Amino acid sequence: MTLTAAHTPVLLKEAVLGLAVTPGGRYVDCTLGAGGHAEAILERSQPGGQLMAFEADPEAVRVARKSLARFGAAALIVNQNFVSLESVCRERDFVPVSGVLFDLGLSSLQLGAGGRGFSFQYEAPLDMRFSPSQALSAADIVNTYSEGELANIIFEYGEEGRSRQIARAIARARPIATTGELARIIERLAPGYHRIHPATKTFQALRIAVNEELERLESALDQAVNVLGHGGRLVVISYHSLEDRLVKNFLRHESADCVCPPGLPQCVCHHAPRLKLISKGAIVPGPAEILANPRARSAKLRVAERTLSADEPGTGGISRRGEKGSKVRFRKVININ
Repeated sequence: MTLTAAHTPVLLKEAVLGLAVTPGGRYVDCTLGAGGHAEAILERSQPGGQLMAFEADPEAVRVARKSLARFGAAALIVNQNFVSLESVCRERDFVPVSGVLFDLGLSSLQLGAGGRGFSFQYEAPLDMRFSPSQALSAADIVNTYSEGELANIIFEYGEEGRSRQIARAIARARPIATTGELARIIERLAPGYHRIHPATKTFQALRIAVNEELERLESALDQAVNVLGHGGRLVVISYHSLEDRLVKNFLRHESADCVCPPGLPQCVCHHAPRLKLISKGAIVPGPAEILANPRARSAKLRVAERTLSADEPGTGGISRRGEKGSKVRFRKVININ
């Protein structure tokens, strides 16, 4: 299926300003999509600027290569998930960088590609993989996971209060082959619904589980801090509460002077902040942008700046603690049975 849907970047001006893009800077776009944010970053970083962009979806890469072709070697496109961020940057000597951008969730291209199974608005196989090289599909989860495992996924990743009821209906209706079949099964549980389709949260949960979105995001955020140079900016645009909560907690942890448990008489963690919060709260789209691009309505943008502790070299990407992985851990799927 060829990706041809119109694409409008969300919070474009705010993202470029948050990154503090300047000529000659090196930037990373972790979620290239159709290349809207990437194009704006490249334009503002000329002359001499470079952008490394990550995208797991080969069809999106094809579209973006065309739109960014005029920038030549300044646009470095990597057909991989952003979970490889740090290793790829180091292999290509692209460290330190001046800014890292994450625009999370589905791109308009993917939502418009009916054959990918991301949306219940199109009859398509239950796939939902960002990359065709991934082994696990939504059909695998829907048709092979136990009813309890399904309920856990739908509750945890979809924040769906009717998760047990939906999981039971899915288990009874197996095998389920298409998005339309799954949507109709869930729709029968909520006749006469208004505005939000009752399958929305379940589809979100399946997509997150298939692509391990939250676990990969957690890892990539820490890697982003590792590759940022002193004063480099981290900008993250999220679209639902699970993403935003993870991002907010990560930024709060990495900008804190102390992360000791409450109640200790004195600090024993020896934690040094690696980030400084630039946006104290989330930046959200204005009414005009939401009217022009309804996909923007739930977007939240957060900005932080790389700092250095007293014993940390200023080369970017060398952790003060010399360790991998964030100390903030997204809780795994819990058992609600």
